[in-house]
Amino acid sequence: MTDRPPLKVFQSLWAMQPHGRDGVKLPLEAACEMVAEAGYDGLAIDLGAADVATAHAVRPHLERLGLTPLIVAFPGTVASLRETIAMAKDFGSPFVDVIGRVFPLSVEGGIPIIRRWIEMGEEAGMPLHFEAHRDCITTDLFYTAQLLDAVPEMRMGADLSHYVVGREMRLPLSPENAELVRRVLERSDSFQGRVASRQQIQLQIGFPHHRKWVDLFEGFWRKGFESWAARNPVGAPVFLCELGPPEYAMTDGEGRELSDRWEEGLILRRTAMRLWDEVAGRA
Repeated sequence: MTDRPPLKVFQSLWAMQPHGRDGVKLPLEAACEMVAEAGYDGLAIDLGAADVATAHAVRPHLERLGLTPLIVAFPGTVASLRETIAMAKDFGSPFVDVIGRVFPLSVEGGIPIIRRWIEMGEEAGMPLHFEAHRDCITTDLFYTAQLLDAVPEMRMGADLSHYVVGREMRLPLSPENAELVRRVLERSDSFQGRVASRQQIQLQIGFPHHRKWVDLFEGFWRKGFESWAARNPVGAPVFLCELGPPEYAMTDGEGRELSDRWEEGLILRRTAMRLWDEVAGRA
């Protein structure tokens, strides 16, 4: 056995609004209580789906329940990230998950933006993880791989669902795609739980015909945990369960979700914890 701590698993406030197939949006207090009772370590506050006022409204509930806040930033300008970094520092976020909505057309144009944001984080003593995400500076896997080569200090938050669907990756994964994914995982300091296919951003993980994609992502997470453990002799990474509501979640003709995202999130949590325990020698 190892003295490594268990995996730190967070739930997403965005995923809790609504949290289930009935479409009902829970009060913030009730949502936080569900997350805490389920054993999650914290709650991600997505500033692309919620405003700053909501973040401040949810904060007392997190503090009362012992949940760690994780700030997810969507800066639309280079300068605007500074304010969010300060907010994250005040909230006690372990890092800022950055989905940078600044779109240079060339890698050369992206390099100074990433470096300036990293400098802002260093000045505040706040780590930044640049999330693999569509519709932002890391939207393209090829572009991101070049940024990683050009900016060695750039750290990632691996939500590989965006790259699987964005690049329409086929199974079995090609050697070229497998290598690009490896390069991202070796630079990733946090990981996100969502399963995609080459056509859909968010699959129902319990449907038998989706099992091949679930297996793919479990392999990604295991490799990511192995890389993280090799680079960090102590501690445990963060894994964020982020199963989005409609229109991320697929629905039927009446607008009802096809699966129970809350229960699926719990399955992802157990799966990630098992994989980490196996990698870290805790099993």
